Amino acid sequence: MRGYVGSSKEIKGESNKLFRGGGGRGIAIHAKNVSTAYPRSNDVALRNINVDIPLHSISLITGPNGSGKTTFLELVLGFLKPLTGKLYVLGYEMPRNAGKVRLQVSYLPQNFMRDEREAYSVEEVVLMGLAPYYAPFQKPSREELRIVREVTRKLGIEDLLDHPIGILSGGQQQKVMLARALVRKPKLILLDEPFSSIDRDSRGEIIELLNGIRKDYHATILIVTHILSDVTSIADLVIELRNGEVVKKEWIS
Repeated sequence: MRGYVGSSKEIKGESNKLFRGGGGRGIAIHAKNVSTAYPRSNDVALRNINVDIPLHSISLITGPNGSGKTTFLELVLGFLKPLTGKLYVLGYEMPRNAGKVRLQVSYLPQNFMRDEREAYSVEEVVLMGLAPYYAPFQKPSREELRIVREVTRKLGIEDLLDHPIGILSGGQQQKVMLARALVRKPKLILLDEPFSSIDRDSRGEIIELLNGIRKDYHATILIVTHILSDVTSIADLVIELRNGEVVKKEWIS
C-alpha cells in the first residue's frame, strides 16, 4: 500500500511538542489568537480564536448561521491564512504546511447528497478517497480494493458496492462518504453539518459509527453541527461560535 501520510519524524520544534502533547494528551489543532478574513474582504471572519482540539477526541463546533463554523474548517485545511496569531494542525504550522496536512485529513463538506442521475458506483466513490495518491489513469491495487471492502464492511454498506450512489438514501450516502474518508486512514476527520440531510434514525447510526471510527482508527473528529441533541453523547468538547468569536467552550467528558 502506498505511503499515505507524512512521518511523525518530520514534525519539529514547537509543533512537535504540540502534537505529542508535552507528556499530556496530544493536541491535534492548536489555535492561538487567530484571526482571519476571506480574500478581498474587509470583514474579519474569525477573531482572536484560542482553541486546543485534543488528539483522538470528538469535538463539536456549533453556533448560528454565519458565526464562522465552516470558516474554521477552511482555516484548518489551509484555504484561509491567519491574519494574526498561530495555527498548528497535526503538529504543522499552517498554512505553510497545508500540503502535508491535507494528506492526513479527510473533509466531508456539507452538501454531500448526490443526484439520482449520478452514475458512479459506491466502490468508485469510495476509491476517490485515494485519488491524491494515484498517477493519472492508474488502477487501484489489490490491497486498496481489499481496504475498500474492509471499510465498507465496517460501515455496513459492502453489499452496495456496485450500486449507483445516486439511488441510495441520505443515510446510506453519508456512510459512503464516510467510507471514502476512511480509506486513506486519516488522522483528522472534518465534517461539515453531517446530519442536516438525514433522518433521526440515520443520524443515530452515523453517531454510533463516528464513535467507533474514533476508537478503531484513533482519529480526531471535528464536527460542525447545529444539531446537538444526540451527538453530545459521544463528544468530548463543544465550542460555540458567534459573530466569528468563541463564546463558550464546554468539556463533556
